[in-house]
Amino acid sequence: MNRQFRWFCLGTILTSLSWVCIIIFYSNIDRLSHLKPAVRSGPARLVPRQPIMHHLNHAPDDPLFRHQIANPPRPKGQGHEVKDLSELGMIKTSHDQSIRDDGYSLYAFNQLISDRLGFHRNIPDTRHKLCKAKSYPTSLPSASIVICFYNEAWSALLRTVYSVIDRTPANLLHEIILVDDFSILDYLKEKLDVFVEQNLAKVKVVHAKKREGLMRARTLGADRASGDVLVFLDSHCEMNVDWIEPLLAHVKEKQSNVAIPIIDIINSDTLEYQASPLVRGGFNWGLHFQWDPVPPSYLTTAADFANPIKSPTMAGGLFAINRKYFNEIGKYDQGMDIWGGENLEISFRIWQCGGHMDIIPCSRVGHIFRSRRPYGAPGGVDTITRNSLRMVHVWLDEFKEHYFKTFPQARDLDYGDISDRLAIRNRLQCKSFKWYLKNVYPEQVVPGEGGSRVPPFMLGAGRSFKRSRGKEVLNRGWLRHITSGLCATSAENSHTKGAKIQLSECDNSNKNQVWIHTKDNELVLADLLCLDTEGRKSLNERYPHIKKCHGSHGSQEWKWISKSHNKAMQNLYNPASGLCLAAVDAQDGKPITMELCSSHVNVLQFKMIWSNKGR
Repeated sequence: MNRQFRWFCLGTILTSLSWVCIIIFYSNIDRLSHLKPAVRSGPARLVPRQPIMHHLNHAPDDPLFRHQIANPPRPKGQGHEVKDLSELGMIKTSHDQSIRDDGYSLYAFNQLISDRLGFHRNIPDTRHKLCKAKSYPTSLPSASIVICFYNEAWSALLRTVYSVIDRTPANLLHEIILVDDFSILDYLKEKLDVFVEQNLAKVKVVHAKKREGLMRARTLGADRASGDVLVFLDSHCEMNVDWIEPLLAHVKEKQSNVAIPIIDIINSDTLEYQASPLVRGGFNWGLHFQWDPVPPSYLTTAADFANPIKSPTMAGGLFAINRKYFNEIGKYDQGMDIWGGENLEISFRIWQCGGHMDIIPCSRVGHIFRSRRPYGAPGGVDTITRNSLRMVHVWLDEFKEHYFKTFPQARDLDYGDISDRLAIRNRLQCKSFKWYLKNVYPEQVVPGEGGSRVPPFMLGAGRSFKRSRGKEVLNRGWLRHITSGLCATSAENSHTKGAKIQLSECDNSNKNQVWIHTKDNELVLADLLCLDTEGRKSLNERYPHIKKCHGSHGSQEWKWISKSHNKAMQNLYNPASGLCLAAVDAQDGKPITMELCSSHVNVLQFKMIWSNKGR
């Protein structure tokens, strides 16, 4: 009897413990959700969702840190689909406005949208269709990803890191090295270290002890790397489908091959991901990098659009290079400071010293093209000119005179000691710049030698690569303010660029009131100029105006939004500014402004009175 009672008691205890374990498991199931396989484009792979940041829930007093770290928006699933990216930028409160204004000031892009996107999103597969049928060797070299940053936005930096992890096969990703170039923002110090340590096993953080600049910071990261291939990335990028395999395969073919992905555009105002055209790198005699059209002789068959394309120079932010070869040819010029010129210098060095540099069309990486650099050199030093002078005196030989004719004031400026760089050129028995122009870049026009060249592409910086070929008109009519019955009118002639918009009595014969709604969501006044919010980076700059149409969305894109089903009575929303068109003082002659979309609805509503459909 006693033995039976003991077994009964033991069974009761074991049953109770089992139920306790089950209850604990289900109460913590959300914490285990990061082990779920992600739904995303490309081959399926087990990858982590955005980690739960328990250790960062108690944010410091820094409001910027609170914006980016305290409670970041978490997507429903990794690689989540964003149906309407533009509405993520809608400014609904003064707090939203503060995040956006701080973001433009510190990072020169829309931080509000970046933070709301989170660390993962799906992006369109922008590769040529032939790329999707390509196969690569099963045995590829391992990659060390080096990402340098200075005062980068938390969400953009981490989205770059997770994008690499999400879209890179684990067997190819040796490590990610984040190099902090002496940032002054607190969250990029210990807080980043803690986050990485607890959530990102293959990521290392290196903190520079002083401001080094891009060249020395990248070298600092490269010296810590141990993978076969170095892949340099900027800190505000997103990898596309199967991005790394074509780069590694090309580097594997020959140690001196340098592989460059096509750099897709991430709009700095809307964070919209746009495909870039097939272009390659060039330069002008002011030694500024430029995008050149690919010569027609390079693209004679369909297969050429998916094969490597020789590129005279590279933009410099994104490329893959064999680690041993990088060290052999002299890494980066350690005498260069902060930023500028290093991309052309390493391009000339690679070509003149026996290497080969190619654009790889089947590798695409998105990059936020900012309209300005949000930081300068310490003390306001002109580092671009100094860096260019170092390059000129090492690599350009007699052709340096063309640079000095462009910038004669640079001839007598100091550029430091270049003896070590000249020694590298001598050790590697590098070819002349004349050889480079003849064999690598024959399309370049040398002043005084005649010839002409195709104009370069303008890529990024809030502009797309599209060239104007006429506009597809959806509707034509008057933009009428609902409450007052007044119409949106140019304050000056319809051909006056920069003219503000105001309310006036509706007049069917007044061409300054006739708006065209295009397929690109533009509002074009009198077939001439587009309604634009460019330059409006804070709520203090309230007035939209008319400007030359650029065909690149952004500041000239307008969407009708409404909570009602009456499509004729809606708010006009500009995704780039995050604000809506408004008439706060709805009287004849009063200006139309940009206001929070959550303001008084009856003040903000407009409707289009169509005169006809199409042209």
